[in-house]
Parts: sequence; structure tokens; C-alpha cells
Amino acid sequence: MFKLVLALPLSLQLVSIADGVPKLDVTASCKGAARAVVRAESEKREKACYETEKAAQDKLGQSWSKFPANDRNFCLTAIKGYAPTYTELAICLEMARDVRQIGEKPEEAVPDKSTPNIPKASRR
Repeated sequence: MFKLVLALPLSLQLVSIADGVPKLDVTASCKGAARAVVRAESEKREKACYETEKAAQDKLGQSWSKFPANDRNFCLTAIKGYAPTYTELAICLEMARDVRQIGEKPEEAVPDKSTPNIPKASRR
């Protein structure tokens, strides 16, 4: 019985991952973003947040099946703690993919040109 109780939430979670991009409630995040700006701009910011999240959801819908199930499960677990967003989910999945690719072919990793090249300190 105890094993069944533990297995049920996991199986339900795996079904939702296999079905496609899960439904996230981005309301808290977008309302928080709206509160973080000048009051006169808050409604505009909240609307922009919803639009951005809808675009991120649509983009994830196109590529969801291309991400490994382990990455999808990890990222969903990682973002669910506070106010999850599709943007955070997409970034997590992209970072997991990129880290894996660097690990597979580190010689092909290209340094980010926007990061300043800081010379190493010389030893005396």
C-alpha cells in the first residue's frame, strides 16, 4: 500500500509530461511583475507578461517532445516552488540541453562573446 501511495503521484506527473506542455498558472508571476513597476505602467506590464508567457507556451508546445523526459521532469520540479512560468521552464530546458551538448563535445563549445575576457592573474 505504501509503495502505491508513492507511485501514484509519480505516474500522474509522468502522464502530464508525456501529454505535452503542462498548464501553468502564471497569474501570480505576472501580477508580481505588474506590482514591480510604476503604478501607471502596471496594467500594461501585466498584459505584456501574459502575452510573453503565451508566446513561451506556444514555443514550448512546438519543441516539447524534443526534450528528454528526464529534463522535462527535472525542470517542472525545479520551477514549481513559487510562481512557475513558461519562460522559466523554457530556460531550464534549454540550459539542460546546452550543458549536455557541452559535455558531449567540449571542444565545440564557443565562448560567449558578450562576456569580457578577464586576463588570469599572474603568479609571482
